[in-house]
Amino acid sequence: MRERLVIAFVAMAVGIIALYGIPRAYIVADLIQTNEERRVVRATDFISVLIAERETHGEVTEEFFEPVLQPGEHITYVAADGTTVEAGDPAADDDLKATAEVAGGGTVEFSRSGAVISQRVQDAVMPVVVLGIGLMILSAVVAVLLARRLSAPFVRLAGLARKIGDGPLDDEAATGRIPEARAIEEALRTSAKTLDQRIRREHEFAANASHQLRTPITALRLELEDVSLWPETAPAVREQLEHALVEIDRLSDAIAHLLALARGGTPGADAWAPLGPMLTQAGERWRAEATAQMRPIRVEVEGAAATRVPAPTTQILDVLIHNALRHGRGVVTVSGTRANGYVTVRVGDEGPRPSGNEIFQRRPGKSTNGGEGIGLALSAELAEALGGHLLLESSPTTRFSLILPQKDPAA
Repeated sequence: MRERLVIAFVAMAVGIIALYGIPRAYIVADLIQTNEERRVVRATDFISVLIAERETHGEVTEEFFEPVLQPGEHITYVAADGTTVEAGDPAADDDLKATAEVAGGGTVEFSRSGAVISQRVQDAVMPVVVLGIGLMILSAVVAVLLARRLSAPFVRLAGLARKIGDGPLDDEAATGRIPEARAIEEALRTSAKTLDQRIRREHEFAANASHQLRTPITALRLELEDVSLWPETAPAVREQLEHALVEIDRLSDAIAHLLALARGGTPGADAWAPLGPMLTQAGERWRAEATAQMRPIRVEVEGAAATRVPAPTTQILDVLIHNALRHGRGVVTVSGTRANGYVTVRVGDEGPRPSGNEIFQRRPGKSTNGGEGIGLALSAELAEALGGHLLLESSPTTRFSLILPQKDPAA
């Protein structure tokens, strides 16, 4: 902004100076030229009168003309008998010349050097040029100072806008002298307070929800663990209880990860797990529901079974498999490959591909297909937090690709 203001002010000053100075220079030059032409004519007439008077008393010689000549002037007198007398500096083709008849006969020609006239024009125009240059320099200095003064409030506003992401702004009142800038500053401060209140409420809600969920989950886990240790518990029931305990632990970890994500952290960034067992376990967890729908789940790991990926990847897998079972058709395929330091996990089915990428956007309330409208959006945010990306491939059928960094890219 500051540079544009300086350029605008200087351009305006140059335009004004040009509109005034150029015509002024032409007028001065034309005026001097006209005055010189008149002077040459008057000087010629005067010299013709001097010659006529001189001829009545004596001879006209070169010495007679020298007192009336100035540098750059030349006189040529041709008497009635053809005698020629010249005096002064040599004449040039670009000199101003005038000729007059002498009363006693003969003609006289007077010329004034064009170089002398050009020098007079230059001397007259030079003050206009110097004044224009001075005004341009002055306008540039004033433009810089004025641009700094005008841009200072907006630079301050840019700093305030950057501080909004760091937390609440101070409680100082808007101090800008420009009414518009002061209004923008007040709006920024109001928006910053509103955002801070909303973020604080969201953090408090996440913390309260985590606490409220962890307490009954912990109690439920203890009860199930106690039941699994009873002597009268059948082995088949004990096996189901142990499976339920594993799922409860996963639920507790998921709550912790979601809480960390809500607080702006990177959940599970330091926890890594092998990809092969993760995909196999995810398939087994959803196999019962898939069997109830008479739909198979096929898990494929092509040479990436031992590759370690962030542990929260299992939560994204659950969302993708659940989405495939609920909204897709046919076989659900879960696969994993690695290349160039990244792992690509694909989850797809044989159903038609949804149009657009709106499925990754949060939708308030329940979606039209019965979901909550946040599963895929939350998975995409979690993938970004883990340093990866979740996208919907452009294939005829539905297929999601989860691209994640791997722990051992050189392997």
